[in-house]
Amino acid sequence: MAINVYIPSPFRRLTANREYVTVEGASVAEVLDALERDYPGFANLVYDRERRVPTHINIYLNNQEIHDLQGTQTTVADGDQLAVIPALAGGADAPGATNGASDSAPSSTALTPDEVMRYSRHIIMPQVGPQGQRKLRNAKVLIIGAGGLGGPVALYLALAGVGTIGLVEFDVVDLSNLQRQVLHQTQDVGRLKIESARDKLLAYNPHINVVEHRLPITSDNAMEIISQYDIVVNGADNFATRYLVNDAAYLAGKTLVDGAILLFDGQATVYKPGHGCYRCLYPDPPPPGLVPSCAEAGVLGAITGIVGSIQATEVFKQILGVGESLVNRLLLIDALTMEFRTMKIRRDPSCPLCGDNPTVTELIDYDMFCGSPPLEVPVEAQALL
Repeated sequence: MAINVYIPSPFRRLTANREYVTVEGASVAEVLDALERDYPGFANLVYDRERRVPTHINIYLNNQEIHDLQGTQTTVADGDQLAVIPALAGGADAPGATNGASDSAPSSTALTPDEVMRYSRHIIMPQVGPQGQRKLRNAKVLIIGAGGLGGPVALYLALAGVGTIGLVEFDVVDLSNLQRQVLHQTQDVGRLKIESARDKLLAYNPHINVVEHRLPITSDNAMEIISQYDIVVNGADNFATRYLVNDAAYLAGKTLVDGAILLFDGQATVYKPGHGCYRCLYPDPPPPGLVPSCAEAGVLGAITGIVGSIQATEVFKQILGVGESLVNRLLLIDALTMEFRTMKIRRDPSCPLCGDNPTVTELIDYDMFCGSPPLEVPVEAQALL
């Protein structure tokens, strides 16, 4: 039987740094014996002196711990996957070292047995593995809005184990929101969206930390809020907030994962400092009233899930450092024809924010810039915030 075995990073010195190896065997014990034959010294890492698997080593067969099966005598079938996970994987990082996401917790902190099982479908992926899952756990992501786009983004980040999820939201749940905003339910009508969102996310995954920013994001508070996070996700539904978040993310040196929806259409892209920004694509906002909002023109509920899922995927890729991101590319989605188009976008040297001679060096009055009235906290929310 050909068995695919995941090798954790502390053991890869025996496998020439290979994450996965394939060996033959009819049981877990035979697979471990084959690993010892092919990679001498492996048995010393997975067995104690009595040739038993010690308690600090977990072995998973197709994501199920072998202690819940027949131990090392568990039979295996051709194509099965075995994962050897040391409970004390790694060790302390070098002083000052970070994993590129957050230094709130050492990247080497071992995953708990519950986390290993919860994220097992991630851990067996070569692009993630235990180290990638710890990167997700250490990451801090800010989401602007807990509505149509922010909802599915937050949901998938929470399910994936992103450790700190910040939400900027001040609105209350309205009955009309329930057609597309997946974090809110009928019984939440009249509640603050941020409270409803927090409860749902923690119900899905109690291991995460949800940080509530119960206020509109403005030029006065944007830099303070955004500076606390690694990545910003824009789910705003108005141009003033879009330009504000774009400018603040750029000035703070943060990656911005942007998305937009209307009717059956969606857009998604990623802006990184040095690689262009929202102003490079749209130097000026449209005249007030020219482009209708979702409240005015409507939006297909399912398109929020499509674009939100794409935004969440782009966040994962940024945290893990894998794949080809949407940086310098604009993904256009037409759900009526189910066509996806990708347009190249480039940094504009004359951009007032990120160009060669910037004129926007601090946050401005975005309501005036966009010719829109200031956002107002709904009366229903004022007493609840």
